[in-house]
Amino acid sequence: MTRQVALVTGASRGIGAATARRLAADGMAVAINSCPDESMLSAAKHVAAEIEQAGGHAAVYPADISDAGAVDELFSQCETELGHVTSLVLNAAATARVPWAAITEGDWDRLAAVNLKGAFLCCRRAFGDAGDRRADGIVTISSVLARLGAPNALHYATTKAGILGFTRSLARELGERGIRVNCVVPGAIRTEEELEAFPDQETARSYLFDRQILQRRGLADDVAGVVSFLLGPDSGFITGQAVCVDGGWLPL
Repeated sequence: MTRQVALVTGASRGIGAATARRLAADGMAVAINSCPDESMLSAAKHVAAEIEQAGGHAAVYPADISDAGAVDELFSQCETELGHVTSLVLNAAATARVPWAAITEGDWDRLAAVNLKGAFLCCRRAFGDAGDRRADGIVTISSVLARLGAPNALHYATTKAGILGFTRSLARELGERGIRVNCVVPGAIRTEEELEAFPDQETARSYLFDRQILQRRGLADDVAGVVSFLLGPDSGFITGQAVCVDGGWLPL
């Protein structure tokens, strides 16, 4: 049988790292993508080491996914070392908190390049010419901000809204080949990124609990579990959907 190989972009920490660990526990070989930054690469290697120590199989592939050449090299190395990608998790995202009038053209282009173009480039390279080769599916990662909006996040929220349209459209493109494409929409998930952006966690907790139905903090493992489900056989008749993992923040 063809080995299941999952490529998780932006998997150095947070949701991406939790997803890499979960998919490895599910029995997949995991390609851990990291941006080519020394600290992120070091963190990605730590995640891979954890997976290997737990009896799984993982390898790290640094690449800027907004660069087509880097994406091609990423997949070529993965195919040589692990095999063809059968599952793709598009978690990598550029973020920034800037008042909308202070967003520069460069700021806008960078977020759009990573968050939207990067998703397109990875999907095209993974499944654009896959023919009848086995593919378990694609999971994109959006955000509740795509539906709620937020101050100081115009470019981020816009790109995450774009991911919702990308997911639904790509599901229609790939459905005839049996490749499923779904989106996970996380709410406020307690990760390293959140702690850096909102160091006053008590205020953040109070704000969230006024809005969530569930009165606990969301964790990266909560999201990883849903990604695992969407790539597994129990979700075999689900495609083109957005699944909220937000503790009941968004209304139906």
